[in-house]
Amino acid sequence: MTAGGSAGRVLVAGVGNIFLADDAFGPELVTALRDRPLPPAVDLADFGIRGMDLAYRLLAGYETAILLDAVPRGGRPGTLYVLEVDAPAADAPPPAPEAHGMDPVKVLAWAGELARAEGLTLPRVLVLGCEPLVRLRGDEPEIPTGLSAPVRAAVGEAVRLLESLLAEALGRPVSGARNRATSHRWPVG
Repeated sequence: MTAGGSAGRVLVAGVGNIFLADDAFGPELVTALRDRPLPPAVDLADFGIRGMDLAYRLLAGYETAILLDAVPRGGRPGTLYVLEVDAPAADAPPPAPEAHGMDPVKVLAWAGELARAEGLTLPRVLVLGCEPLVRLRGDEPEIPTGLSAPVRAAVGEAVRLLESLLAEALGRPVSGARNRATSHRWPVG
């Protein structure tokens, strides 16, 4: 934890582009959470495609950060995943910062580089991801907007899963929330 940091605080960060179909999962989940009571130690923010903003926020002394994002891993569309992100490799060359881009791997690597330069520590990073149905290739004649049916159906379950993750991160008893999540390690860098 950093000096002057927020010990025990959790950042919940929605990432993704609201104009690119299922890539909007993170921002949509943040929207679903806005009307729900969250513990005072939790900061909820929609970062959209603002990768630099997220990188700097990760240095603000959080104990845990939970990124909400569409995560293609080959499962059934709408499948939820919980991934624990490995710390960025210290010897990896830092990626170029992107002012208007959100590649979570690059953002975490860049935040790791900033943390090392400043003598700070990154928080534990989890990703609550959803398998997308619509994955854009870049050559589509029209870009679909809005979540696909299976991803939209997963939002409510993702809210419950996130509440369970928050309880665990804050050291509170975890209710018997059922979910379809699997836990994996996700290397960065």
